[in-house]
Order: sequence, then structure tokens, then C-alpha cells
Amino acid sequence: MKYRITAVLLIFCIMSSSFSRFFIYAGFELNRNYIATKLCENRNKPWLHCNGKCYLMKKLKQAEDKQNANERETQKNLLQEAFYQTNDPVKFFTHVTGVMCIPNNRIDLPQGHGAIFRPPQLG
Repeated sequence: MKYRITAVLLIFCIMSSSFSRFFIYAGFELNRNYIATKLCENRNKPWLHCNGKCYLMKKLKQAEDKQNANERETQKNLLQEAFYQTNDPVKFFTHVTGVMCIPNNRIDLPQGHGAIFRPPQLG
């Protein structure tokens, strides 16, 4: 039972991060009157017909910036894990050459003609 609850919570967390724009739009539509009268930057300029769209755009921009910052942080962490950090240069080079060393396990093909390697017969 606890595994099911944990799975549902993890799925909800993943879905909420994926649908963050949807939640922003839904919140805007549900609270459109309040946003237009109280939170809109252009509420004193009715001729612009903003009706809270400036607030919506600001929230969408904040969500996009937050997502981009999270992606940059993740990429930075992955890059830091890729570097091998040591103060001993000999140990570093032996580690790098050990990673780059490719064993020479080649398969020698048989020399000569066999029954398998012949061109097809015409006629």
C-alpha cells in the first residue's frame, strides 16, 4: 500500500512539473476578475484592455526562467561529475589513459578461399 501511495505521489510530482504552464493558465482563468481588478499593472488604464494578461505573461515568464535555471543547474552538476578531480598529475594521466585504453581484441579472418566466399555462378 505504501508503495502505491509513493508511486502516485511521484507521478503527481512529475506531472505537475510537466504541466506547470497549464496550472498557471488554469489559475488565471479561475481568478481572472480578481487579477484584473487587483493585480494587473494596467488596471488604471482601461483603454489598453489588458484584463490581467500582463500578470499572466509575467507568471509564465517566471515559470520559464525557473525551468531554465533548473536545467542549467542539472547540466552543471552533470559536468562537474564528469571531471576527475585530483592534485596529483601522474594519477590523473594514468586515470585518463586507463579510460582511453582500448584492448586490441581483433578477430583474424581466415586466409584463403573457402566454399562460403565465392562469387555466384551464372548459368
